[in-house]
Amino acid sequence: MVYRIADIHLPLDGTMEDLSNLAAKRLGVSPGEVRNLRLCRKSVDARKKSEVHFTCTVECECSRARIRGDRKITEAVPYRYELPDSRPLPMRPVVVGFGTAGLFAALILAQAGQRPIVIERGEPVEKRQKAVEHFWKTGELQPQSNVQFGEGGAGTFSDGKLNTGTKDPRARKVLEELALAGAPEEILYMAKPHVGTDRLPQTVKNIRETICKLGGEVRFASQMSGLLCKENQVIGVRIQPAEGNPYVLETHHVVLAVGHSARDTFSMLEEMGIPMQPKPFSVGARIEHPQELINRAQYGRFAQHPALGAADYKLAVHLPSGRGVYTFCMCPGGQVVAAASEEGRLVTNGMSNFARDGENANAALLVGIGPEDFGSDGPLAGVTFQRKLEEKAFRLGGGGYAAPVQRVEDFLQNRASKRLGDVKPTYRPGVTPSALDGCLPSELTEAMRQGIVQMERYLHGFAYPDALLTAVESRSSSPVRILRGESLESPVVKGLYPCGEGAGYAGGIVSAAVDGIRCAEKILEHS
Repeated sequence: MVYRIADIHLPLDGTMEDLSNLAAKRLGVSPGEVRNLRLCRKSVDARKKSEVHFTCTVECECSRARIRGDRKITEAVPYRYELPDSRPLPMRPVVVGFGTAGLFAALILAQAGQRPIVIERGEPVEKRQKAVEHFWKTGELQPQSNVQFGEGGAGTFSDGKLNTGTKDPRARKVLEELALAGAPEEILYMAKPHVGTDRLPQTVKNIRETICKLGGEVRFASQMSGLLCKENQVIGVRIQPAEGNPYVLETHHVVLAVGHSARDTFSMLEEMGIPMQPKPFSVGARIEHPQELINRAQYGRFAQHPALGAADYKLAVHLPSGRGVYTFCMCPGGQVVAAASEEGRLVTNGMSNFARDGENANAALLVGIGPEDFGSDGPLAGVTFQRKLEEKAFRLGGGGYAAPVQRVEDFLQNRASKRLGDVKPTYRPGVTPSALDGCLPSELTEAMRQGIVQMERYLHGFAYPDALLTAVESRSSSPVRILRGESLESPVVKGLYPCGEGAGYAGGIVSAAVDGIRCAEKILEHS
């Protein structure tokens, strides 16, 4: 019989042999009776700084066991993803956007033999990397191929975090496909898995090559410029390539996975009458600390233990005003990156390599906002709000995509920074000491100040005087929701599937990928 054993406490120096012995003890058998042990989940338990350890879940075979009422020992149920039954579609499905949602929608359709055609406005990841690096060095932006647009979407230039709150079993399919494509094997069992910015490009490329080997096709540097509909049914997609003449792809199935920054596409859809509504999201700045400070705060005397690596954190507070302030997309040992996609508008994000060995830790420090904050009506009011903040940040930084930064001590005392302290900024192309009240509304900066003070109670050193705030973080999630029904189709256009983070139905790599799978499944079910 195969057992699943949860809540095994493993010392930091513990080995797989130690883990097997602990499993045997829990089962009430001798170590030699435990076979084919597999690590399913591993997390750090640092609640008590005096006894930091790993908490593990394993599966193993054992012919007999004396469980004695241990509720954390169950029969293991193997996971296997199965494609829905389907017939060949009369016309090839089209996936618009090749971020995480589009990537997995296309993969599922390809695995089902439907030969999808992917339309992506940006470049393949090899060219995209060069364009992004050029932007970070020079401040020269390519509006169609940047941190937001191109193969892999915004997730390609992120930490590649794969932890998610979704309980959807499809998440396991996502992790398995990523591991098969070259992501670190540990993503299959770590409680907080991540791929790393340095490994994401090759992983994404490998999935693309799999799609193409299965009969799919990816057309880069090609933007959807319109949808063709007849009697409330999509019948084609109008394509504008970067070079050459526009053309029409005939199809009855379109997965709309355009990402949270496709503002021109949102405008086009609004003009077409596709139902959309403004969606709450969050804005703020990146906060950057010495990674050693975070390690000490989280792990105490174990901070330098080689088995632990760089520590992370996740903080949230609820203010008397009703505002929520929280940290998001925390990147241990990472860097703050320029993530603009429009000329004259400055955006920040965070990323870190797999090793997470940089000197600084960074995270988004965000305040939740909603339609009542946008200052205008209409489905794209949130987009207008974002743009205003990004334009102010660009001007405050002095142009050339230099970012405004402020020391936390100065920020809390409401004075402009004139100098930087011992935290060296990682943002490129450069920074300008400033006062972030010059680009963020006062009600948001006041919420951030209160949030920092309260978060200090939970993470000692969070209000470190020389910690840096870099503005503006405005793309935490989509400001728009493109409406869809139970079939995952637009309520007014049959065959149009709004999908992923850009459509307002996901909030990270795994949840976006899962939504891409779900949309692909609906197409297959209706074939």
